[in-house]
Amino acid sequence: MRSFFELFGRYFLLMRKVFTRPDRMSVFWRQLIFETEKLGLSSIAIVAIISIFIGGVIALQSSFNIVSPLIPKMYVGFMTRETMVLEFSSTMIALILAGKIGSNIASEIGSMRITEQIDAMEMMGVNSANYLILPKIIAATVFNPLLMLLSFVVGLMGGWLIVALTGIITISQYFDGLQMEFNNFYITYSMIKMAVFSFIITSVSAFFGYYAFGGSLHVGRSSTRAIVVCCVAILIFNLVLTQLLL
Repeated sequence: MRSFFELFGRYFLLMRKVFTRPDRMSVFWRQLIFETEKLGLSSIAIVAIISIFIGGVIALQSSFNIVSPLIPKMYVGFMTRETMVLEFSSTMIALILAGKIGSNIASEIGSMRITEQIDAMEMMGVNSANYLILPKIIAATVFNPLLMLLSFVVGLMGGWLIVALTGIITISQYFDGLQMEFNNFYITYSMIKMAVFSFIITSVSAFFGYYAFGGSLHVGRSSTRAIVVCCVAILIFNLVLTQLLL
């Protein structure tokens, strides 16, 4: 328990160093654009591929499980939409990004720590935590909710493709289900969740990388610990945010 609170305290102390005004705003904006491309734009392909297949699978499973003739077939579209917007496009995509982005951040910053690049920055009077971590946090927190929207739209397209190719229901029934009783707040809810999850992924991964020690083996262990902690934290905050927002 003592080590847990010590770790928690070190995390908040690091975040206090991170969230300070950058010394040079021009450098900060340049880093922000770079991190947005590296952490956000590079994730578009994997998010789109996973979402389109999951949308198709959800549509198929929904159709197979509607066995009663009393249940309208348009509920296939309804269930696909609700599953994508409420859980998959936010929570599941965040867990996937925790492995991709989290390991990248932890290993990058961890390698800079063990090669003493961070120590060199500190000796030159540079706030290394602010310079290395803040652009990553802001880039992911702002851009990843857009990935959530992309996942949602592409997932619905995946369901539509399966419906069109297999004929499990008519396309008009699928679109009727997509439009049935749609709650606009669900989009806001999922974007808020993704923003919170993105902050967790970037800040926790940066924390474990920043305090890495030893050699490359220890950097790998720090990266693994970062991913595990991120996934657990995402699941906990998913429960908390669902209770608070819905």
